[in-house]
Amino acid sequence: MTAGAFTYSGGKVDPGESSTIRYRISETYLGDPVRIPVSIVNGEKPGPTLFMTAAAHGDELNGIEVVREVALDWDHSNLHGTLILLPVLNVPAFLAQQRYLPIYDRDLNRSFPGDQWSTSAKRMAHTIFTNFIEPADLGIDFHTSTRGRTNMLHARGDMAREDVFRLAHAFGSHVIIDTEGSEGTLRREATASGAPTITVEMGEAHRFQRGLIDRALEGVASVLAEFEMWPGEPVHWPGWRTIITAEKKTWLRAESGGIVEMHAERGDLVEGGETIATITNPFKTERTTIESPWTGLLVGVLENPVVYPGNPLCHLVEVDEATQAVIEQEVADTHTAGEE
Repeated sequence: MTAGAFTYSGGKVDPGESSTIRYRISETYLGDPVRIPVSIVNGEKPGPTLFMTAAAHGDELNGIEVVREVALDWDHSNLHGTLILLPVLNVPAFLAQQRYLPIYDRDLNRSFPGDQWSTSAKRMAHTIFTNFIEPADLGIDFHTSTRGRTNMLHARGDMAREDVFRLAHAFGSHVIIDTEGSEGTLRREATASGAPTITVEMGEAHRFQRGLIDRALEGVASVLAEFEMWPGEPVHWPGWRTIITAEKKTWLRAESGGIVEMHAERGDLVEGGETIATITNPFKTERTTIESPWTGLLVGVLENPVVYPGNPLCHLVEVDEATQAVIEQEVADTHTAGEE
């Protein structure tokens, strides 16, 4: 719980104050500083410290706008606690508009908690982690799908941990994927250091998607309410929720190379045996169909309509009958409303 000034190497932010800085994490080939934007909002009253990060992969943009709006557009007069807001974590990759660090193509999101004596990526990760992640009590790390694919908005976290379970439920997404996360990911290493963290996946790379951004902002407000950083505000309930374990999800992959026609979209409920995609050669003389192995929800789907054998086509998660019924009713209500 923050009860006084928030301090980092080189500065501090007192209660009731905010600060926007460009923090040095490395240097370019010319010896010029590499700086990341950071906004710190320290409420007048004590409460938890929440970090929010985006663009750990430089082409994943939706989360940038979420973090910026929380930092710069929201009214923080009733904030209890501290917000550490890092909208562009991977500045070198962001400037190049690519996923990984241009330096030897390393993945910043496999480099945490970092090492000040190791690779460039791990040195950057160490500086970010020690100054802005370790001091926090909880965190939200925003991502999108990689280029050529798109994800429905969902949370990921280690549901075996009660603190992560509480955070993921507070965010209020329909789908939570129960996974610890790969070694070196910000989510996993922050959680291990004592700051329970979830990943929020939303949409696709290289663009802002306003509907997803607005929905993510609702989730952030819900988290602030749950942890009494916004006392008195309601916690968001999404209407239905399903938690997906490893055995209830799969990637369906192309069995042949060719041009893809998707027959379902991100967020669709598909029946077992339903054709999700068709792959054809340029002359349409050869055809491969991809069917759903069970009734489930398409959390992620292909956007780029060309594949090699083995390329992922969609991320399918299994849902129980009760959840299916709720989703189907929601779809029916939407269609009815559209007809009126």
